Amino acid sequence: MLRKQMHQYVEKLLAEKRMANVNEFTVEIYKVEYDYMKKHRLLSEDMESSISLIVQDPLSRFQHNVYIERGNKETEDFIAEESPVFLEQPIKYFKDHIDEFMYMESPWFSMIGVDAISFEADSVFGNYDVMLGLKQPKKSEKGLKTFLKESLQYEEATFDLMFSANEGLWDLNFSVNNLSTFKEDWTILQAYNAIYELMFTLVEKVEEGKIE
Repeated sequence: MLRKQMHQYVEKLLAEKRMANVNEFTVEIYKVEYDYMKKHRLLSEDMESSISLIVQDPLSRFQHNVYIERGNKETEDFIAEESPVFLEQPIKYFKDHIDEFMYMESPWFSMIGVDAISFEADSVFGNYDVMLGLKQPKKSEKGLKTFLKESLQYEEATFDLMFSANEGLWDLNFSVNNLSTFKEDWTILQAYNAIYELMFTLVEKVEEGKIE
């Protein structure tokens, strides 16, 4: 899944270069994708010599082309659609609005086999919870669980992982509080970036067979 998506991403860069019809083409890219492309040698010598890759601030990833809405946790009723400016608020917003959750779609999520990611504060413990569906085969169960156990810090860290045969994906819930990089003063944007990078690494290692 990830390797295929990254190949398509590289092909897209090549197509954009051809359309621009210039000798040297500048492309803005993010570190996790750039590292993956270098590691797996997805960039030919010709590409490396003719395309200038500029590594962007990861926090700019979700500032464009996203769909965001807030909803009621209990009823799942729609509250409002938000612009990317909403992501600049601190995650504490969800403790102050404990009955709400947010839902976000981004073209970047398709890279890791995810359609959307939801975020909320737990009403009982106050942790910040993530909910998503991950497109990975059922046989990936052991690798997924191993990675999550190793990546979510603290002995009390828990996650829910359940395979939906009808949809062919894994329903995954976990708390961002258990990430080693977690900070209570994160913005929503910082939280989503950390979630994306975690899932990118998970998919990469599972598909490479690096974890069992």
